Amino acid sequence: MYAPKGEVTPGMSYTTADPGPPALRLASTGTLTYGLSVGEVLGVSTLNGARLIAGRAGLERIVQRLNVMEVPDILSWVKPNELLLTTGYPLRNTPQSLDNLVSDLDERGLAALAIKLGRYLDSLPAEMIAQADRRGFPLILLPNDVGFDDILNQVLTDILNRQASVLARTEEVHRALVQIVLCGGGLQEVVDEVATLLDVAVVVVDGEQRVLAGAGPDEHVQAMRAFDAGRHAACGRGGCGIIGAHGTGDHLVVPVMAGGFDHGRIIAFSPGGTLRGTDLGILERAATVAALVVTKQQAVAAVESKYRADFLRDILAGRAGDDDRVIAHCAGFGWDLDRPVMVVVAELDGRPRGTPPAPETDGKARGKGAEPEGGTRGGRGAEERSAQERLAAAWTTAVRRHDRGAAVASFAHEVVAVIGADGGDPAELTAGPVQAMLKEASSIFAEHLPVRRTFSTGISRTVTSPAALPEAYEQAVKAVRVGRQLNGAGARAHFDQLGVYRLLSLVSDPEELHAFVRETLGDLATDDEPELVDLRRTLQVLLETNLNVAETARRLHFHYNTLRYRIGKLERMLGAFTEDAHLRLNLTLALHVLRMRGI
Repeated sequence: MYAPKGEVTPGMSYTTADPGPPALRLASTGTLTYGLSVGEVLGVSTLNGARLIAGRAGLERIVQRLNVMEVPDILSWVKPNELLLTTGYPLRNTPQSLDNLVSDLDERGLAALAIKLGRYLDSLPAEMIAQADRRGFPLILLPNDVGFDDILNQVLTDILNRQASVLARTEEVHRALVQIVLCGGGLQEVVDEVATLLDVAVVVVDGEQRVLAGAGPDEHVQAMRAFDAGRHAACGRGGCGIIGAHGTGDHLVVPVMAGGFDHGRIIAFSPGGTLRGTDLGILERAATVAALVVTKQQAVAAVESKYRADFLRDILAGRAGDDDRVIAHCAGFGWDLDRPVMVVVAELDGRPRGTPPAPETDGKARGKGAEPEGGTRGGRGAEERSAQERLAAAWTTAVRRHDRGAAVASFAHEVVAVIGADGGDPAELTAGPVQAMLKEASSIFAEHLPVRRTFSTGISRTVTSPAALPEAYEQAVKAVRVGRQLNGAGARAHFDQLGVYRLLSLVSDPEELHAFVRETLGDLATDDEPELVDLRRTLQVLLETNLNVAETARRLHFHYNTLRYRIGKLERMLGAFTEDAHLRLNLTLALHVLRMRGI
């Protein structure tokens, strides 16, 4: 095929190397490209005489490749982000196809079409020009004295130089950020460096939109707190952003990923819209370094958490030393135990079938054989571990928010907190810091669980010295266990509210209690017959009203004579309890035992 002098082989595509994984592009496809805009291409020296005749709205389209159209089936070979050069040779005898050429090229993502008129085409159809304007697809009229090879050489050189410059700057930034980490810096130093390099505000947020570190004007940092979390969550691995009319935007967002886990987002914000797509490469490197910092912090936190949990377990087992040593050691953790405190134990409800119950205690901390946070027990699956970790995180957040000096740690099967007592009635759970912690921990715990789970909570009496904490811990453990038995899942119980139930819970052999119930209540101990269950209910209300027949009849909605008949029937079954105070005590205790589920 004939090629005009100074031009290149027809149908050959000339392109730079592909720029790596897509991230953010300053055009319509949403992918990052390192190239020149059409407007910048028109500024190169070889195109001084070129003229834009249509599609001015598309001057920000990115040119990554150049192609020469001198074969009829060029549409099969074109690629996105190409600047297509032609003399119109393939279309010289079919001017009617020019009307659809613009739409066909635009649909394939081309950047622009540059035509040299005079050799094969004298002019372009008016419909073609109008269609280019409607689509924002640039049409460029090339001067006759410029060769395609000159355009290719200069534009491709500029694109390669742009890529090299961006990559060099990104690599330099990466080295600087890594050096920060190697010198012991954290997230704050990383965002400070990125904010300085880009001259914008930068923050790192976790998966729950909490700001972990921020740099820049306070109002900009606060603005980023309000960014739509759902929009950030939708960003792919490469990132996303809002790009304006001139290849710039007001913010860029990149996920912080490490080991397949999403640790949050790093966000750059410029209310003036000065961020460019090339800045995303810097933000991606910063996200990689931030992931390294987060992973390191998590590893350190895991070790510290284990150490804290081990020491708290020693305190609760009474083997941590004297009070002065415990107080001084805890001060290093930020725990204030030199004050009146109470122990709170939170434990998941609904332990999976086959999982052994928590071991009984004998004056030592029940957690002494348990693993610290992150440990596992035989038979516990991934779902149970996840729920336990979530419970620990919820309680840690809630306790820290309401009592900065509280001690909190997670064992394999429970979360234990030693919190300050405010001097009021510690058994009152409807007000005060304990209730606030309970509400907040419950809310955080339930927020992201795939299935609904509950936890029960037990609270000890107030103690005034670390030496009394083992006893307080046992009280909280007993409150959890008995409270759940009395009230079911989600129970909240204070040790002082247990009354006689805490005495009954001291009996270590459940069979002994069951035998006592059977011997005392006889046939009323079973739930097999509705009539016997109804009689047992009558007995319970009689004992609660201190044998007040009128009040009992009112509560049960019985006629007075009906109740007298029932009392006679009960005495024939159980004995003369209306006259024997000791028998009434035994019956009351037996009914209490029945109410204690699982004993």
